[in-house]
This record gives sequence, C-alpha cells and structure tokens, in this order.
Amino acid sequence: MTRRAVRFSVLLVALAGPASAQLISIKTVPIAQGDQFDIFPSNNFGMGGVSIALADTLLDPFINPAKGARLGSARFFSAPTVYSISQRAGGGRTLPLAAVAGSGAWFGGLSLALQEVDASRPPTNGDVVLAAPTPLAAFDTAAVPLPLPTIPPRKDAYGNQYAFGMVGKRLPGARVTLGASLMWARLTGVDGVDLLYAGSAGLKQFGHTLDVRVGLLKEWTGDRSLEALVLLDRFGMRHDVGYLDPVWDPATQRQILRTRLEHNLDRTNTWGMHVQYQRPLTASGWRIGWLATANRMSHPKLPEYELANVPVIPRDPGHSAAYNVGLGLSKASGPATFAIDAIYEPIWSYTWADAASPVVTTTGDTIPVGGKTVENRFRFSNGLFRMGVSREVALPSLGKALGLQLGIVVQSVHYRLVQYDNVQVAERNLTEGWREWSPTWGLSLRFPDLEIRYRGRATHGTGRPGVQPSGVFFASRDLAVAGNSILVAPSGPLSLTEVRTTTHQISVSLPLR
Repeated sequence: MTRRAVRFSVLLVALAGPASAQLISIKTVPIAQGDQFDIFPSNNFGMGGVSIALADTLLDPFINPAKGARLGSARFFSAPTVYSISQRAGGGRTLPLAAVAGSGAWFGGLSLALQEVDASRPPTNGDVVLAAPTPLAAFDTAAVPLPLPTIPPRKDAYGNQYAFGMVGKRLPGARVTLGASLMWARLTGVDGVDLLYAGSAGLKQFGHTLDVRVGLLKEWTGDRSLEALVLLDRFGMRHDVGYLDPVWDPATQRQILRTRLEHNLDRTNTWGMHVQYQRPLTASGWRIGWLATANRMSHPKLPEYELANVPVIPRDPGHSAAYNVGLGLSKASGPATFAIDAIYEPIWSYTWADAASPVVTTTGDTIPVGGKTVENRFRFSNGLFRMGVSREVALPSLGKALGLQLGIVVQSVHYRLVQYDNVQVAERNLTEGWREWSPTWGLSLRFPDLEIRYRGRATHGTGRPGVQPSGVFFASRDLAVAGNSILVAPSGPLSLTEVRTTTHQISVSLPLR
C-alpha cells in the first residue's frame, strides 16, 4: 500500500462509538484513524476483544447498560489509554474515571473522560515528509490581496471531553434487567481529519456526538442469557478550512495568493438494534453465542474533502443500511480460557451530489438546482475474525493472581462502487478491498480488593494520505461542471503511506466499600 495511488477520492466514515458490534463503521479507503473512541476499560481487550460467547465484565455495562447489574458491588474504574501512529503521524491520550454503584434493585454509573488528540501529520519516510502543509507565515503577505478571510490557525493538539451515565433496575422475579445510558462528547478534533483536506493552510474542528441506549438482559437457569439493545447515535462536526489559492494578478503581472475559507459539515444519524444470545454447550466448559445487529444511517451532509488539490462539488445527502451476524465459541478449562468470534457484515450505502446551479448534460438536458449530478452506490461484504486465549496463574503465597492474554483480530473490507454521472451520462464501476490485522496482548494482576490490567494492540494494514506536489496546479473548470470532481484524478500522486497504530491501556478496578 506504500506509495500506492488511490484511484478515487470518495471517503465515507461512520465513526464507531464504544462498541464496534453495535455501531457498524463504514470505510471506503484504509485510512488509519487511531483508537480515539476506545475510552472504556475492557477485560477481553488483550484477547482480541472476543465478546460473543465470553462476557467482558468491565466493558459490557458501557455497551449495554442492562449488564451493569452483573458488576455486583460498587466499584471504581480508571483506564488511561495512549495510542500512537507510527512515522510520527499522530496519536492521543485519554484519562477516563468511572464509578458504578447500586442500592437494592437499582444501580447506576457515571464516567468522565478528558482526551488530548495530536494534530495529524503526513507520515515521514526517512527524512522526507509527505504533503507537509505550508503555513501562511511562509508566504509573502504583501502579495496577498486584502481584505481577506481569516485562516484558522493550525493546532498541535485538540482537547475533547466525554461524559457517560447509566441507570438500571433488576426485576428479580422475572430475572430481567432493564437499563438506559447516555454518552455525550464535546469534540474539537477527530483523528485523521487534518489530512483529508489536501493543500489546506488551516483547519478548525468543533462538534459533538450523542449516544443514547436502552438495553434489556434476560437470564435463565442453566447460565443462558439473551440481551437486546436499541440505540440512537448522532454525530455532528463542522470543519472550517482555509486555503491559499494561487491566482494571476493582471495588474501586477505576477502570481499572488488569495485566501479562501470553506465551512464543511459532517452529519450522521444512526438508529440501531442489537440482539445477542449465549448458552453453554453439553461439553463441559464450552459456550456458544450468536449476535445480530442492524444500523440505519442517514447522512444529512458529508464533508467536501479535497484529497486531490482539486475543488469538489458538495457530496450532499445520503443514507446507509448496515448489518452484521456473528457466531462465537468459548472454552473455559480451569484457569485457561479460549474464545473465537466470526462476524459477517453486509452494507449498502447510497450518496449523491446536488447541483448548486442548473447544469447542462452532454445530451442537452438540464439538471435543475438540487438535482443529482452524481450518484454513488456502494455494496460491502465485510468480515471480522477475532480469537484470543488467556491463562491465570495463582500466587497463593502473595495473595494475588497473575494473568496473561494473547489475541488476534483480522478485518476484511470488500466493496463494489457503481457511480452514475448524470452530467456525462456515464456509468463507472470500481471494486476495492483490503485487510487489517491487529495482534493484541495483555497482563493482569489481581488482588482480593484490587485489579490492575495492562492491554495492548497494534493495527496493521492501514495508512495515512499524502500528496506529493510537483508544482502549481490549477483546477479544470470542465471537471467541476461535469460533476466528475468527486472522482477526479489527483493533481499530484495521492498515496497512502502504510502506518501502524499502537494502543496501550492500563485499567484499575477496586471496590468502593
């Protein structure tokens, strides 16, 4: 993938929240996004995140609030998390604090998190930096005509804040638990967005995300359980992007720079449903589980990413339907545990571009204002495989237990794009795919009243974009009018330089009384 030219500039990303199984992400290019939204503690993180047939006592309450009843006594959690992207391309740090407590049939929890995300940078290749943005100070400001819109300054880091709350009630007679949760985040930076506006001189991000969940947990004798979840996730960001455009000034007979400020909106609303069932098999220690998830996403507005230094017409509304079905097995034999998950994700996505003014097609017809100039239909067939093992070693003389975890995650993305250019009256087909794989590991130390866990993960198979300029480029007006600018060829070789995302998490759990 290193230095490999990307053959299209469409990018659609639905940001996943706390759990990938309940919120299904959509990507059309293998861009490394980091682990910005992995802010909650997890017991199975080092086992590849297996969860279909193996409970994750730390993470489950943050995914389905009804599972908070399984935590028992009041507890305090903290899971400082650090991630970095190789070749000095970015990173971030998160400090969450959480507490869960109960009284009688009722229970509840609260979590707060502070986060710092480094500004994304083009990957370095030895001593060469790809697509390094040129700051305004580097130009001769006397050559820039006034008045000018203000270019947002580039930041070294962004600060985000997260708040999570849940409440639930047990119905002991029916062995049913109901719960509800709300997560809200104030975002001033999303990892990787800096690199999606090629040639920009400044960028300001701000927005929020809201995640509301209502969950149910039903348990039967024989260690069988069924969980159900309904969720609403609203993601909204605004990107103020500044550019320095070279233009020819007839009065001075020289090329000057003119500033341009664009306001891009990124909006996605997701409704989701999720069901999951677990039960033991007849064989001793074996469990089986299955899950099914449905997401319906509406995209009121998608950003006008400029991956190619060529202006693009707006990619306006769109909608997606994403599903997954999965099967899992786990085996517990004394202090050793093994688990495996297999998930299939079919996804359909439809986006289009609206005409800002009447456009004449090659056949002589006219597309009115608001008519569709370009239509994109995606059909995904994705797969996810997770496997992990763990082993605990008791140390009775020291009053503690030592645990070791190893795991692997492999994700396969494959899709077909059919694009209809209603201006040129042409159809284009494109098939793309890639694989991402992540080894995971973990160590734990468990005392009678304290648990300390370290978890790690390294994700391979993704990259960061960069444009290698070869001079000054001017956009072709015909491209913009033709509506082909969503898929125009880059003005410089648009490439993805392969990077590795490494995440480290240390979680602490202790009873409050």
